[in-house]
Amino acid sequence: MRVKLFLWGALIAVALPVMAGAQNFKQRQQSLSAAIKQARQKKKITETEYYKLLREQEEIGTAIEKAEEDHYFSAKEKNAIHARLQRAERRLRKYKTNREVY
Repeated sequence: MRVKLFLWGALIAVALPVMAGAQNFKQRQQSLSAAIKQARQKKKITETEYYKLLREQEEIGTAIEKAEEDHYFSAKEKNAIHARLQRAERRLRKYKTNREVY
């Protein structure tokens, strides 16, 4: 009985961080999408840059969905998604401050 209880506890302890990491990726992507839309509304980025960033967001969303299919995020999947999110954040920062006149 104690062994079963211990195994269930270990399973839950392993599963929760995996699911929490997935939520964090989704939350980061949603906040980044909102920032992109807001930057476009405030005319901080051009229409071309806006569509490039939106296309990138769609690719990130597809990568997250693909990683969630087996309900397990491997280290490689986590690193790839994290890198894509960082790249999108950097590109948005760069586009917002490139001093072009719109």
